[in-house]
Amino acid sequence: MSDRFEAVLITRDEDKNQSVDFVQMTEDDLMDGDVTVAVEASTVNYKDGLAITGAAPVVRRFPMIPGVDFAGTVIRSSHPDWYAGDKVILNGWGVGETHYGAYAGRARVSGDWLVPLPQDMSSREAMAIGTAGYTAMLCVMALQRHGISPDRGPVIVTGASGGVGSVAVSLLAKLGYEVVAVTGRMSEEDYLKGLGAREIIPREELSGAGRPLGKERWAGGIDAVGSHTLANVLSMTCYGGAVAACGLAQGMDLPATVAPFILRGISLLGIDSVMAPKSLRLEAWRRVSKDLDRDKLSSLSADISFRDVIAAGKDIVAGRVRGRLVIQM
Repeated sequence: MSDRFEAVLITRDEDKNQSVDFVQMTEDDLMDGDVTVAVEASTVNYKDGLAITGAAPVVRRFPMIPGVDFAGTVIRSSHPDWYAGDKVILNGWGVGETHYGAYAGRARVSGDWLVPLPQDMSSREAMAIGTAGYTAMLCVMALQRHGISPDRGPVIVTGASGGVGSVAVSLLAKLGYEVVAVTGRMSEEDYLKGLGAREIIPREELSGAGRPLGKERWAGGIDAVGSHTLANVLSMTCYGGAVAACGLAQGMDLPATVAPFILRGISLLGIDSVMAPKSLRLEAWRRVSKDLDRDKLSSLSADISFRDVIAAGKDIVAGRVRGRLVIQM
């Protein structure tokens, strides 16, 4: 029998009541895949919190090992691109939702889902970035493709104290943008200014019902919140600007009008990190390894133990987590 390892397992009973516990498993218990990885580090994203708490139907197969991110070392592979000893990263692809995920000592996945760990990056640093940071980089890249350069004006980041927001603020600031950060915790003002934000806006200023068009205030935006917040960000985006949308912390609805699109030529750029093609993933990880200030990465991340995962999942959904949490396996 294979060596045993610890895992987090989400189960559901006949009445669809969910429970989550630490269990012992072996590699024989894992799902199919052509690459087996020793997981060295993972992280806690908002989606992981939703899976652990059952606050949203993230998990679509039971039982399930949650965790949408990991970094580690290949143990064995029958995939032509990977060999034992290779350092790899995984983000998304339904891992932690429909395929056993990262919160375990081992993971068996498709080699097509993996990307190489950048040579100048540790597994811990990769998970301090994680899906949140990789998604933030995809947002920045989308804005740049749309021509939103620093000379166009400020860029707003909503949910700025969270994982996506913290990395987005740091990336944009290092690239020379004037960053406007939105947070529900004004106590985090010093933290956000330390990451490079020039202006801090309280969440309440944008979270209520707004007008179809407001005063033009920013050239672009990165939104991880959705609902009224995204609608207000769009209504105040300058002519020809763009907003990259990647989250739904406030809600999936978008109570907006077409006015910003047809009167100011605004573009709403949808960002999907889960099923993004490999070419885009490789570019995002190349860019984030080059453009993210590693000193700032240390300040926006904290380490937790594997045994703290379940509690951290509850905390992130409750809005009690700042920046990024790294699970040292």
